Amino acid sequence: MSTPNERVAVVTGAARGIGAAVARRLAQDGFAVAVLDLDEAACKPVVTEIEQSGGRALAVGVDVADEQAVQSGVERVAEQLGAPTVLVNNAGVTRDNLLFKMSALDWDAVMNVHLRGSFLMTRAAQRYMTEARWGRIVNISSVSALGSRGQVNYSAAKAGLQGFTKTLAIELGKFGVTANAIAPGFIETEMTVATAARLGIEFEDFKKAVVSTIPVNRGGTPADIAHAASFFAGEAAGYVSGQILYVAGGPHG
Repeated sequence: MSTPNERVAVVTGAARGIGAAVARRLAQDGFAVAVLDLDEAACKPVVTEIEQSGGRALAVGVDVADEQAVQSGVERVAEQLGAPTVLVNNAGVTRDNLLFKMSALDWDAVMNVHLRGSFLMTRAAQRYMTEARWGRIVNISSVSALGSRGQVNYSAAKAGLQGFTKTLAIELGKFGVTANAIAPGFIETEMTVATAARLGIEFEDFKKAVVSTIPVNRGGTPADIAHAASFFAGEAAGYVSGQILYVAGGPHG
């Protein structure tokens, strides 16, 4: 269980990429971290890294779109690490295609993970936050929320997360719980590599073309998102709620 001064954070989609970077950063910040992903075994390297650095972590395999699995997973976190008071909803998938080619299954797959998953995880975790009278919810949106060709499902889901975030801020604020969203721009992850492949472009060429449009003249890294998550999860962000922070190397929104 957690020590009196140790808070517990849950990060979904944390086996790799942005989620793994956020989990590592929150561990550095002093949180015990539940590393959640679809495949529990895939979470183990992140957990091991945190433990070797002196932190406490737990690997939990959860399909965030499965109501019972979410409930069981969050209860397991509470029992083995302590009551979670920070939740980072990062789990996501893409099923890109132009609208006329997109199947209903591709639409549902993206909605289920991003929106249903964030709803189920937040509903399960919020009771621990409201009981503690302190909590932090961080949802990972995207600049794609502003529109992205070939991503009507992903764009709709990421825009939906922004409305979800603002409503959570309104409903949970009186319990000392804040809710904010981070909207990453171009971040170098397996997902952006897959996007380049879908477009039939070499990743380095894809990256060069995208970076040429970014004011700070570089691509983002998972650590860039982790820095923002660290702020939102911390004590100092207690008067910041219902906000969408674009971490994209330039102005958006």
